[in-house]
Amino acid sequence: MQQKKLTIPDIKNRKNGTPIAELTAYDYPWAKAVDAAGIDVVLVGDSLGMVVLGHPDTVSVTMDEMIHHTKAVVRGVERALVITDMPFGSYNSSIPAAINNATRILKEGRADAVKIEGGVSMAPTVAAIVRAGIPVQGHIGLTPQTATSLGGFKVQGKSAQAAKQLLDDAKAMEDAGCFSIVLEAIPAPLAERITQAISIPTIGIGAGPNCDGQVLVIHDLVGLYDRFTPKFVKQFAAINEPIAAALAQYKVEVESRAFPTEAHSFTMKSEELDKLLRLY
Repeated sequence: MQQKKLTIPDIKNRKNGTPIAELTAYDYPWAKAVDAAGIDVVLVGDSLGMVVLGHPDTVSVTMDEMIHHTKAVVRGVERALVITDMPFGSYNSSIPAAINNATRILKEGRADAVKIEGGVSMAPTVAAIVRAGIPVQGHIGLTPQTATSLGGFKVQGKSAQAAKQLLDDAKAMEDAGCFSIVLEAIPAPLAERITQAISIPTIGIGAGPNCDGQVLVIHDLVGLYDRFTPKFVKQFAAINEPIAAALAQYKVEVESRAFPTEAHSFTMKSEELDKLLRLY
């Protein structure tokens, strides 16, 4: 029996309750697997640019690519809430463009919500998108789309002043109407303080154990992405090695004609084969 589809209020009501499990997925098979595991939120992250499309960063991802992958993920999900990252350049040029692109993600991609990086400076844009009827998950701390301006992929909010700015960013995102906020790569005590200071759920990634939920990139979680592994990632499986072994064994068996065997082949009636041989 199909489980009840989770909604924005369902996620908001998990504040201070059972922690929210969020994971990325970028295609139909992974979306089905994540949803079947009972994961609450599926994020079609712009990290697909790196882990799926082979780009060196997330900045290169386009709106069309995000929508294409969102469509595939939505087809594989029955229960989880689906959120799609708004890619770099799709929301930070103007508010009308941001509303138009967010609308495309919901209308064409069929996502349930969008995710936007930024704090105080992005609050007016987020507020306008929310007023347009589009749910928004915020994202503060280490924001990969603007990592260069932050000095690279580094922990944010380590000084008192920087930490206060992140608290201000969180409050601004809450006031703008976000239903939840991702806190990435910030000290655990700061993440706990932010979680206590706002009334919407916080989703941590490298932000310690006291957020209202956690999110990871699926390829990091299962050991499929080998360029680098951030400190905050726990690898729950290492499927890259058995996959590599299976591919190598396939090559060996093809070259030695050990595969395919009769068990993997189709036959035809002998009389039909005889007729063929007489014809050709």
